[in-house]
Amino acid sequence: DLKAVTQVYRPGEGNAMLPTLDANATLGTFLTYAMLNQPRVEAAYYDYAAAVQRTTVERSLPDPRLTLELDIQEVVTMVMPGLMTDLPWVKKLRIRADAASIESQARYFGFETAVLQTAFDVKRPYYQLYFLNERLRVNRETLALLGQLEQLARTQVEAGKATLQDVLRAEIEQDRIETEIVNLDDSRHPMLAKFKAALGMTGDQPNPPMPAQFESTPIDLTSEQLFADALARNPRLKAMEAEVKMAETGIRLARTSKLPDFNLGVEADAKASPVTVRPTLGVTLPIWRDKIAAEIASAQALTSAAQARLSAEQIQLAVEFADTSFRYREATRNLRLITDSLLPKARQALEVARSGYGSGKADFINLLDAERSLLELQLAEVEARTRRELVLAEVSLLIVGVPPSGAPILTATTQSQEAERATSDKNNLLISNTLN
Repeated sequence: DLKAVTQVYRPGEGNAMLPTLDANATLGTFLTYAMLNQPRVEAAYYDYAAAVQRTTVERSLPDPRLTLELDIQEVVTMVMPGLMTDLPWVKKLRIRADAASIESQARYFGFETAVLQTAFDVKRPYYQLYFLNERLRVNRETLALLGQLEQLARTQVEAGKATLQDVLRAEIEQDRIETEIVNLDDSRHPMLAKFKAALGMTGDQPNPPMPAQFESTPIDLTSEQLFADALARNPRLKAMEAEVKMAETGIRLARTSKLPDFNLGVEADAKASPVTVRPTLGVTLPIWRDKIAAEIASAQALTSAAQARLSAEQIQLAVEFADTSFRYREATRNLRLITDSLLPKARQALEVARSGYGSGKADFINLLDAERSLLELQLAEVEARTRRELVLAEVSLLIVGVPPSGAPILTATTQSQEAERATSDKNNLLISNTLN
């Protein structure tokens, strides 16, 4: 599994070639760049790689020891070089290797979580920047509309049908919108900084270009299968499931404390004639039953704690899924209401108010109220679209765990094979425990 990830993420023991970020780069290109370049992902990868290597360490025998024993009176009377080694019970080495292997699985899912979180960190400022441009567009259109209303007010003043107060009100409203445009345009800088940081770019690097084309997250939140997919694929749950298996392995290891360990050695008296060989054999005596019982009880408590954390995470995942699903439905309903009903009526109300003001049947305050209502609804439409896209990205990446194209993680086939191996290991464990 590590080799499969390394071939994509760090091929040839070096950094992967990053895609080029230019004006024609798609959102997928930016996601790939971030997943391969983000230091948080790199740290999680090396944590995973180190955990995999620890499996070999845990299953290996201790290093042998060279010894030298001398008898010295007035001269050296005996020289006994020797070779000694410790031999743990074979079952202990196997269980330690199992625990290290399961820990590496947990570290892998930590790596996968970092990849998905990085993808979400890219999508969030991407959507915010896109819809910031939409808000700027709405405000600029409103500013142009206010210029027309100011001209209409001046015409009415010249015709003696209105006072200069109407013109001043139009100018005040234009000043307010101009300031809002400046503030919105200035807010682009922190958003760009977040986008740049999500890509793993340093402060001295030039700012990346923005994707030229808007891309939504393709996921169907109405599917009843979606939550089941989240339970099956969410990497946080997978990591906690691995922690439970690691704790269960700890119980098996604690039970081996009842078994003795050995040490073997051989020494030879090089000055004797003929050479004298002295073999040695030692064995530990696991007689402290209260200590063994405490080790087993501690491992069982850790297993119960891991299982409780897993249950808590499953409950929290259900809450997050319900909350994001509600926010998606809420944003969708609001968007439908605004686009299908409220905006057409607000535009119609503005035209009626403008016509009424031109004919002297309505005052300028009613006309400004109609303009403000239209502006608020247009901005509410942009806000609803922003919220819906952020919810879709959150569900897809952080809850269901659907990786973007080009993500440096294990393929579905590899994960399926790993699940089959895990099921087989679990069955073997159950059989072993029954026999024991």
